[in-house]
Parts: sequence; structure tokens; C-alpha cells
Amino acid sequence: MRNLALLLHLSAAIIWLGGMVFAQFCLRPSVAMLEPPQRLSLMAATLTRFFAIVIPAIVVLLATGGYLYAGREGLAAPIGVHLMVGIGITMCLIFGHLYFGSFRRMKAAVASSNWPVAAVQLGKIRMLVLTNMILGFVAVIAVRLF
Repeated sequence: MRNLALLLHLSAAIIWLGGMVFAQFCLRPSVAMLEPPQRLSLMAATLTRFFAIVIPAIVVLLATGGYLYAGREGLAAPIGVHLMVGIGITMCLIFGHLYFGSFRRMKAAVASSNWPVAAVQLGKIRMLVLTNMILGFVAVIAVRLF
């Protein structure tokens, strides 16, 4: 059961982290050439689809992470595991802020063709995704090195 939980945990982490890397370094620079209505509409549609995949991945990460953490006797786990847990919870909180705040405001602005507001919200999303992406890599490093 532990191996299955670890497989699911790693798969969910790869989906989330890989998606953030793709969005930051491939999608975002590629859509920069588009005019605001096309760029912002495309990003809203893409993020809607991405979040439909990421939200279940986060649920899997939390469930399998809790299971694996309990299996390592919680507080007796290595420091890297504690760091990963703390970073993972922080990432989930940042995602919640991104999803229920900036993303909802961006989608509403796109729906009403308010491109300046949508652009500001997309900029906030970009910074939150960048923060989470960095934290994700730090979590991977922490659990492997400590």
C-alpha cells in the first residue's frame, strides 16, 4: 500500500509542478504576442482546464502525503519530510488564494471584456504560480537531501 501511495503522490506532484513549469516557461511567453482579448481569453480557458486537473492532484497529494507521513511515525520522520509537509501546506494555501481570488476575478473580467483588470489578475496569478513552482522544487530538494 505504501508503494501505491508513493506512486500516486509522485504522480500528482509531477502533474502540478510540471504544469507550472509549462505555464511559466512555454505557454506564457508564447501567448505574449497575442492581443489582450485573445491572450487573456486563452489563458482563462487554459487555466480553467489546468485547474480541473490540479485540484484532484492536490487532493491526492494531501491524502497520500498524510498517509505516508503517518507511516513514518509523524514527528519521528526526517527533517526533509517535515520541510516537505510545511512547504506543501504553504503551496496549497497559495493555490487556494490564487484560485478563489485572482483566478475568479480574472475569469469575471474576461467574461465582461474588462481586459485591464484581467491583465492585472493574470500578473498576480503568474507571480503566485512562480512562487509555488519554486516552493515545489525546494520541497523536492528538501525531501531528497535531508
